[in-house]
Formats: sequence, structure tokens, C-alpha cells
Amino acid sequence: MSIWGKLGGAGVGLTVGGPIGALLGAFAGHYLIDREGALFGPQPRDVVLTTGLVALSAKMARADGVVAPAEIEAFARIVVVPDEDRPAVERLFRLAQETASGAEAYAAQLARVFADEPLLIDDILDGLFLIAKADGAVHEEEVRYLRRVAAAFGRPDDWFETVLSRHVELPDDPYRVLGMDRTTPIEDLRRRYRGLVAEAHPDREIARGLPPEAIRIATDRTAALNAAWAKVERERRTS
Repeated sequence: MSIWGKLGGAGVGLTVGGPIGALLGAFAGHYLIDREGALFGPQPRDVVLTTGLVALSAKMARADGVVAPAEIEAFARIVVVPDEDRPAVERLFRLAQETASGAEAYAAQLARVFADEPLLIDDILDGLFLIAKADGAVHEEEVRYLRRVAAAFGRPDDWFETVLSRHVELPDDPYRVLGMDRTTPIEDLRRRYRGLVAEAHPDREIARGLPPEAIRIATDRTAALNAAWAKVERERRTS
């Protein structure tokens, strides 16, 4: 069964629990209390990841006060949706925009569920940035929104700044993408770059059986790291 087929299951919200489970319950057509934990069995991690990304994407699209068509299309590019499931997913997206639960609640649940896979938190925030810049710019309200989400993930502000630098042109951009600075020796930069690429490579996501959207986000992050390293190499050759 595809991820989208699972979302309509009568008991999946009870299995997931928390605000994500409540959203799934509303989507399936029945009411669920927003409980801290799941009621029955282990949480289906693919459902939690995809639904959490949908919820945060929906909130992201409204962060600047306007839901641009480009933002919804960006969501559809990141989250792989078969044509026959698109109406249901669009309904889930709109439902998430209307929920009382804030972005921080969804982010905190994702952080708990994936505490053993911190790189997935990078994937989620990268995906949100892709949606934010789909209309050609990342607006100040969107950056503030994403900073709140990162804080709810339990990540420090310097970690957020590194992610921000992968998506927005900033001073010293290639070095910030690598989480280093211009005073770092080239060999240390090379080791850092290779380590980050090994962590972010899409093959790693495939081997762990993650859903397609995680693989797409990892692909984008790897491209950003490669571009940053190419800039650093050019700069060091000419300096």
C-alpha cells in the first residue's frame, strides 16, 4: 500500500498519536484527541514523516500571509503524489492549514519520533525552504517561521543559519553552507565537505527505506553542498 493509501486508515491516527495523529483522524473523517503518544503499537514512521511534512508545509505556505500557487506546486514536487491520490493530498494540505495545532507542535512531535535520526530533521527543514523560495524569494516572515520550527526541533540558531545559507545568498555563503569559515585550512574544509556529502547522499536515504520526498530533499541538499565546495575550490585556487 502506498503512503497515501495508509493515510485514510481508520486506526492510523490512533497509532500515530499527538497532533499529527489528530490531523490524520480529521482527514479520515473521525475525531481524535491530540494525545502525547500513540495508543496502539509502534508508530508508522513513513506516515509520521510524510504527514508532518505536509502539516509544516501547509503552515509554511501561509507564513507570509499569501498561499501562492507556486508554493503549493513546490509542495507537490517535493512530496511524491500519484495523480489518482492528488485530490486527497490537496485536501490534507488544506486541512493542515486550518488546524488549531501550531507548527511548533508538529515539529516537536517529529523531533521526538526521529530523535534517533537527526539527519531527517535536516531533510524536513530543507524541504520547507524549497517551498518557501518557490515563489522566487524567501520572505522575512517565512524565515521567522522556519527559525521557530528549528527551535521546536531543538536545534541551536547557528545550525539554522547553516541551513539558511544553503538556500539564501548570504555573505561567505559557500563557507556557511559547510558550517565553516574562511580561516579554515583547505584540508579541513575538504574533510568537512566529504563528511557532509556522505551523510546527505540520497543513496543513504534509499538504503534506509525512507519515502521518496526524503530522497528528493537529500538530493537537493547534496547539490547545494557540491555547489558550495566548487565555489570554495575556485576561490582557493585564485587566492
